[in-house]
Amino acid sequence: MKTSYREAVRESIREAMQADPRVFLMGEDVGRYGGTYAVSKGLLDEFGPERIRDTPLSELGFVGVGIGAAIGGMRPIVEIMTVNFSLLALDQIVNTAASLRHMSGGQFSVPVVVRMATGAGRQLAAQHSHSLENWYAHIPGIRVLAPATVADARGMLAPALADPDPVIIFEHVRLYNTTEDLDRPRPVDINCARIRRSGADISLISYGGSLPKTLAAAEVLAGRGVDAEVVDLRVLRPLDTETIIGSVSKTHRAVVVDEGWRSGSLAAEVMARIVESAFYDLDAPPQRVCSAEVPVPYPKHLEHEAIPQVDTIVSTASKVIGDR
Repeated sequence: MKTSYREAVRESIREAMQADPRVFLMGEDVGRYGGTYAVSKGLLDEFGPERIRDTPLSELGFVGVGIGAAIGGMRPIVEIMTVNFSLLALDQIVNTAASLRHMSGGQFSVPVVVRMATGAGRQLAAQHSHSLENWYAHIPGIRVLAPATVADARGMLAPALADPDPVIIFEHVRLYNTTEDLDRPRPVDINCARIRRSGADISLISYGGSLPKTLAAAEVLAGRGVDAEVVDLRVLRPLDTETIIGSVSKTHRAVVVDEGWRSGSLAAEVMARIVESAFYDLDAPPQRVCSAEVPVPYPKHLEHEAIPQVDTIVSTASKVIGDR
């Protein structure tokens, strides 16, 4: 049965709330409006205002409430409308949620899940097109997930809610309308990356909204006789270094695709780990495809040029492959 990414997220929330009365959803416009991206549409009628809670426009405040509820024994799902608004809650996430287990000597855990939309590609302009996943992946004490498939969007929430520590889930805005055949939900290992396409010539390493473009690039390369392997990181903290290195050790070449800005990007961290652990397996220097070092433009043609695209991934991979 065809299921959209949006429907998969909604069903994962519904299932979690049916299974555990401690689970509730809170955030801006999640109730009567049904969520900015229609993820929570219908849930207010089903579960009522006690468990589907509309909040004031104060990320610092309601993320703090979610953290407090988690400490008090609840299992909150906190929705932040877009990743740029999460900057208003950084103090709560970084200084409180991420560090409380350490600061309490293991006496307290913070089992809160924070979901947020991320990424560019829908002409939402500079203030609503950020890809700040790497900011959060930098922080010890939290787990960072980036489901890129409908199956992962459906299956990641349950283990995230079971985690005793904070979990941040990034949902790329361009994925909500994508569909896949999904007959039944399957458990998702939120510790491991996933090989989405096996190959022998080059490793294309990506995550989130860039994964469909990376898979499309692999198909283009296949038409040119290049057998590309595609690695979906999907868990950005902790990074599954073993899967990354295993792929690169097999293909001997790597391109990392990351919608974040090049400077200080997650792609840079992945490349560093490749060089640290698989330097002598490389037949060419690893390369990366990132967003241009500019605020994401509003005009469609400029936005398209500013973020990774299939042709850029193909051309970069072709340079790495060289003449073999």
